[in-house]
Amino acid sequence: MKITFLGAGSTVFAKNVLGDIMLTEQIKEIVIALYDIDAERLDDSHNMLANLLRNIGRKDVLIEKYLGLSELEKALDGADVAINAIQVGGYKPSTVIDFEIPKKYGLRQTIADTLGIGGIFRALRTIPVMKHFADVMEKVCPGVLFLNYTNPMAMLTGYMLRYTPIKTIGLCHSVQVCADHLLSELKMDEYVEKCKWRIAGINHQAWLLEIKDLNGNDLYPEIKRRSKDPALYESIKHDLVRLEIMNTFGYYVTESSEHSAEYLPYFIKSKYPELIERYNIPLDEYIRRCEAQIANWVKLRERLTSNANLTHEFSHEYASGIIKAYVTDKPYRVHGNVLNTNLITNLPSKACVEVPCLIDRNGVNPCFVGDLPEQCAALNRTNINVQLLTIEAAATLKKEYIYMAAMLDPHTSAELSIDEIKSLCDDLIEAHGDFLPKFR
Repeated sequence: MKITFLGAGSTVFAKNVLGDIMLTEQIKEIVIALYDIDAERLDDSHNMLANLLRNIGRKDVLIEKYLGLSELEKALDGADVAINAIQVGGYKPSTVIDFEIPKKYGLRQTIADTLGIGGIFRALRTIPVMKHFADVMEKVCPGVLFLNYTNPMAMLTGYMLRYTPIKTIGLCHSVQVCADHLLSELKMDEYVEKCKWRIAGINHQAWLLEIKDLNGNDLYPEIKRRSKDPALYESIKHDLVRLEIMNTFGYYVTESSEHSAEYLPYFIKSKYPELIERYNIPLDEYIRRCEAQIANWVKLRERLTSNANLTHEFSHEYASGIIKAYVTDKPYRVHGNVLNTNLITNLPSKACVEVPCLIDRNGVNPCFVGDLPEQCAALNRTNINVQLLTIEAAATLKKEYIYMAAMLDPHTSAELSIDEIKSLCDDLIEAHGDFLPKFR
């Protein structure tokens, strides 16, 4: 079993995913091929995994490393599974550009990695790299299963599924912790291990359609009552956007309030600055997280790469369970991002949707959901519009589709005029330079 990790310089994430795989005894005779374009970060991850492997004590795992585009084909040659965790352009210059240039137009963001003007341009600079990966995989490992963890999830996974022959599933962290998080913040911990739930929609905006106790009693009425309880404010103040969405549209969404605030036109508005305080919205949050991560990396690096006693416990990531099911043919359920082949019947067929999927040796088997509540589907469609037009821009290299994607984005269109949006897109195209293909 050869597993290639693309973007292996993501050391902490590599530990979670590959550590889980090394702890899974049913996955045998493993070759782990680490690939990155940053030599230092690649070495960090290789050293970390070597320490971890030594302490886990497995003798049937081989760790290799491959640096730069010239070694990409070797890294992927014969791979059974490829895991994608790249960030094209990194924090500097690209992420900073995605925040600072829109800010000049009065357009503020929180995370900017999924939708909005930041999500659009992150997709446009990432899709060409993933297309290159797909071209190489088609040549040296055409049967590979491609696990995409990179954002913007729906745009990148949707592109891979529609424009390449590579078997792909997009994986996120938000679904598997959604119900537990909601119950815990509302002091309903007694149900965390004693509930059942159903979730479907699109990535970062999938809907908690049902949440019940083990006797089948609906927990939503009590959840909604507690969400409005002033006595719980300190526990819920970080999640006011999602709770507002739930109380307005009926259902809780999977991704955090700081994410969700920029997927809709109601929360970040220059005309109503008081909303930022009311909903406790952390503007520029991703910038702060990146800077904190960079500042803390020296200490974290030492702990990960030079710790002879490094250990690992299973994470929430799906990858090891998917590979285990692929190998053993014992079905494993995940929530994956796949093409909407009549799975959610009131969303577009070209959309990338997030639905339950069963994994076995046949690969990814998405499950039928049917109609979402109409208001949930309607909100999803406003996001899908942006996703599909961004993919169209990437596939055709026509600048007009970038403009249209931004014009249809709920947050961007609520803040800026058509002329401002075109000018902003032009400024971002120029600023990102060679990280983008040439649009006409």
